[in-house]
Amino acid sequence: MKPIALTTETFDATLSSTDQPVLVDFWAEWCGPCKMMSPILDQLATEQAGRATIAKVDVDAFPDLQARFGIRAIPTLIVFKNGQPVNTITGVKSKGFLEAALVA
Repeated sequence: MKPIALTTETFDATLSSTDQPVLVDFWAEWCGPCKMMSPILDQLATEQAGRATIAKVDVDAFPDLQARFGIRAIPTLIVFKNGQPVNTITGVKSKGFLEAALVA
């Protein structure tokens, strides 16, 4: 299973349509550290299916979402609960670190 690709049009609806935590990765194709995070996020999307939603926002394609959340460096990951941001994580992190952030 792969992370869900979010757009400006689908972002709010996706977050409000679930009572599960949602981990959103703000990334770009040219970003080396973002590419390092990709396989970890793919694993999380598979392993957390039914417990959490893993999603991605391409900041080059959707700079409005980048600006909305004040993203200044990528990768930045935000954990949302009940549609609200509860944790912001910047940089490359381990799968275990991200799993802990989802349940915190």
